[in-house]
Amino acid sequence: MKPTKGAVKARTMLETAIELVEVCPRDGLQNESVMVSTADKVELVKRLAAAGAKRIEAVSFVHPKAVPQMADAESVMERLRGDNDLRAQGVRLSGLVLNRRGVDRALAAKVDEINFAVMASETFNRRNQGAGVSETMAELLAAARTARAARVSFAATIGVAFGCPFEGETPQARVVALAEELADMGVDEIALADTIGVGDPVAVEALVAAVRQAAPGASIRGHFHNTRNTGLANVYAALRAGVEVLDASVGGVGGCPFAPGAAGNIPTEDTVYMLHRMGVATGYDLGGLIATAGWLAGVLGKTLPGMVSKAGTFPATPDP
Repeated sequence: MKPTKGAVKARTMLETAIELVEVCPRDGLQNESVMVSTADKVELVKRLAAAGAKRIEAVSFVHPKAVPQMADAESVMERLRGDNDLRAQGVRLSGLVLNRRGVDRALAAKVDEINFAVMASETFNRRNQGAGVSETMAELLAAARTARAARVSFAATIGVAFGCPFEGETPQARVVALAEELADMGVDEIALADTIGVGDPVAVEALVAAVRQAAPGASIRGHFHNTRNTGLANVYAALRAGVEVLDASVGGVGGCPFAPGAAGNIPTEDTVYMLHRMGVATGYDLGGLIATAGWLAGVLGKTLPGMVSKAGTFPATPDP
């Protein structure tokens, strides 16, 4: 779907186009109790690519006991790197990692991008990764060098950047210090993740501005959850602040297994609908996203949180 012809032009402080990373196959599915088959995970990635996704977080390379849903990461990647390799369509597949072992697995699986997560909370980092923040940062530095040597793009996500379920509010200075350290490591992209969905638009604009100043050479990505219904407002704030990339999950599927109550990634179709109405191009086909959300609802056996998939687009027949 192209931006609606009748849409008011995006304001001058906003970009006219934004890159969206589809994270449903990893961040979306990881919190689901229904075990999704390898074949359906591969099908989900292919459907998303057909709907216009050019960057897809396909898998995570974590211990299967910690996240059983991702235990078949190598099998998923093997099938996606088969005869119909999506790279021929310009699609880049990424894998989330939490340590050096994950990096080794990701490289062996031939991912296009590695996304290494570190938390802005000591407690959450220990629960999520079994290590302190300083230990994780040391592993991240070594991982960045390994990825660079392998000529694989390397991004870092700062989790619980706005608030932690165990420590409360996350001090902005702590996130900025981590971002500055990541930039010094030569990380290609830094994601600011509202892991438990507690951020607000004012906080988003302020944090993005501070991180851009501390890490001027890095691309900034926003990762928002709609847990408390602030996700799309935070997307708008991120755009105003100049974020170049956004994560989203088709159907609004997702959450973090290590964060109590942290359900709800922002739905890709809701995000795309809003952006297109604003005149901001995404490269996605909204009809294809809605169809994919409907298919995924059948796979998971439940109604998904996304709103546009229920209400439909407007006008009823989107631009071709």
